[in-house]
Amino acid sequence: AKSVAQRVQETAPSTDQAVRFLFAGTAGVALLVLSGLTLTGTVVALAAATPLLVIFSPVLVPAAIAAFLIAAGLLSAGGFGVAALSAIAWIYNYVTGKHPPGADKVDYARSRIMDTARDVKERAREYGHYVQHKAQE
Repeated sequence: AKSVAQRVQETAPSTDQAVRFLFAGTAGVALLVLSGLTLTGTVVALAAATPLLVIFSPVLVPAAIAAFLIAAGLLSAGGFGVAALSAIAWIYNYVTGKHPPGADKVDYARSRIMDTARDVKERAREYGHYVQHKAQE
């Protein structure tokens, strides 16, 4: 059986682990202090800027709305451009015979549409013959 001293020595952290723990603790405390200073600076800046924001709000609010709308428009245009390029690339790959994702669904849908069109054409032809026979009678 192991003695208590041997068990304590086996479970005790190594020097490397102790140094890592001290470094992590020091870094954590430093980051916590920086977070507190940032929060304090933000509150002080907001308190100092509030009168200016109130005075200039008739100008700032429409400017902020305009900036938001411009940014939203530019982001939308960029997104639509990327979507269009992606669609063009997919169509190019499909037409050139490569097998892009979803091509089998497009082929299946095309065959279903062709089958339905053929059925409608046949029914229209049959109905045309029926109408001609009724007109002749």
